[in-house]
Amino acid sequence: MATDAYLLDNRAAEAELRFAALGAVFDEVTLRHVDALGPAPGWRCWAVGAGGPSIPDALAARVAPGGLVVATDLDTRWLAGRAGGDVEVVQQDVARDDPPGAGFDLVHARLVLSHVVAREEALTRMVSALRPGGWLLVEDYDVLLLQWPSPDEDGPEQRLADTVKGEFRALLREHGADPRFGRRLPRLMRAAGLVDVQADAYFAVALPTVAALDQANARQIRDEIVQRGHLSAEDVDAYIALVADGRLDLTTPPLVSAWGRRPPED
Repeated sequence: MATDAYLLDNRAAEAELRFAALGAVFDEVTLRHVDALGPAPGWRCWAVGAGGPSIPDALAARVAPGGLVVATDLDTRWLAGRAGGDVEVVQQDVARDDPPGAGFDLVHARLVLSHVVAREEALTRMVSALRPGGWLLVEDYDVLLLQWPSPDEDGPEQRLADTVKGEFRALLREHGADPRFGRRLPRLMRAAGLVDVQADAYFAVALPTVAALDQANARQIRDEIVQRGHLSAEDVDAYIALVADGRLDLTTPPLVSAWGRRPPED
């Protein structure tokens, strides 16, 4: 049964490990794109669906002194202690709530909108919060651009990995996620009125940080995978053990980073 409930609920015990692993895999990619947009002291930034503190803290360092980062999420527990100074923490649902202000120089979201059923409306809200000339940077998976979570399919262990990740993809679809959202980002940004739209993609192969991310995800959704009836609890536990042992080369889906700016005279 389809649901719009977020599969990787931030209230889960594994969420903190997942945020740390996501940061280890992707923060360098995100900040490379941020730095190319030329953040400067005094900039106002909105970190949408920030999750953990790594990106808000990095943005705050780039816009100091005099800048501000507004970090929003449905559940802000992992941002506790970040309020004050250059970071303001706000509980917000980007799919339903108004932006937490206007005139932002930079609005950023990573691995957020593909999970939001009203994702195009959310993107429009984000664009509306930009100042003329301000930048939007959205990064999201395109799961179907790369079909093989274990690219070196050499035997039953790799086939188990592919089966588990296939169940993960199916659960994401059942929870309303768009597995092709990454490839749609440039077109959607142009349709929303942005100019100078560009995009690229990154995926990791055989990094220990990817294994840490896979472990956190698999532990969090273990019971939901088993409930689908295609794999047993023993199967999923065997996969988690293989990942922990470092016996699998695992990829991430391609992370598409797309950026564009509001016209200066808008």
